[in-house]
Amino acid sequence: MLKKIAIGVIVIIVAILAYAATKPDTFSVQRAATIKAPPEKIFALIEDFHNWGTWSPWEKLDPNMKRTFSGPPSGKGSAYAWEGNRDAGAGRMEITDATPAKVALKLDFIKPFEAHNNVEFTLTPQGDSTNVTWVMSGPNSYMSKLMQTFMSMDKMVGKDFEAGLSNLKAVAEK
Repeated sequence: MLKKIAIGVIVIIVAILAYAATKPDTFSVQRAATIKAPPEKIFALIEDFHNWGTWSPWEKLDPNMKRTFSGPPSGKGSAYAWEGNRDAGAGRMEITDATPAKVALKLDFIKPFEAHNNVEFTLTPQGDSTNVTWVMSGPNSYMSKLMQTFMSMDKMVGKDFEAGLSNLKAVAEK
């Protein structure tokens, strides 16, 4: 009986590991919102890391978070590094492209796990409003694939994107 249980457990573990291997090699999380403000106003909030404290959902995870800004004050080449508690983790972002229609970032997480992703904000004017699309994409390591068999990256990060876009909307529409 014990031998059958052990074999059953091994079969389940092997099945989970095999299923994880079938997950895509990349991931993408995307959310969008319409903000009743001109693209220039929203662009200024995104392309300057000094403004992220007004809308980013992660800025309040650790009131004692250490922040370091480098490069130009805003736009391409501007960088922001943070080191915080276990909720905030540690990492670095750098703006790789900044035009009135798009802000692209290289996002490197250091803690609680290492990851290297790309982030893009697209600003599309729509009359007196702007449609803002926030996308994060990157490679899916085998460990990430294994984690995603038990939890959804889209649900996990998507709710933060929704909160961030809601905050961005509130700030930009003032």
